[in-house]
Amino acid sequence: MAVPLYQAKAEFFKMLGHPVRIRVLELLQNGPTAVRDLLAEMDVEPAALSQQLAVLRRSGIVTATREGSTVVYALAGGDVAELMRAARRILTEMLAGQNVLLEELRDADVEPG
Repeated sequence: MAVPLYQAKAEFFKMLGHPVRIRVLELLQNGPTAVRDLLAEMDVEPAALSQQLAVLRRSGIVTATREGSTVVYALAGGDVAELMRAARRILTEMLAGQNVLLEELRDADVEPG
């Protein structure tokens, strides 16, 4: 039996739902990156990074190639980078809206009545 599209989307977003995975995807937007360079940019243990990279690799969202003793990861396609940029835009808009609400609340505190 085929999985409904909404369920497949939910599973996809669940797969993205880990801070280390998101950070890896952000870093990989700059191009293919060796594991040691990912570790240098992140506050995470090597085993934890390896585990999260495996999840991303199994999902097909990143690719891994071996160059000698170095493993280099890359985004599997440009759509992933676009998704990360879209998430940033959405969060920026959400936070801007919260700032407007915060200012309105602060202004209401100083108004008489």
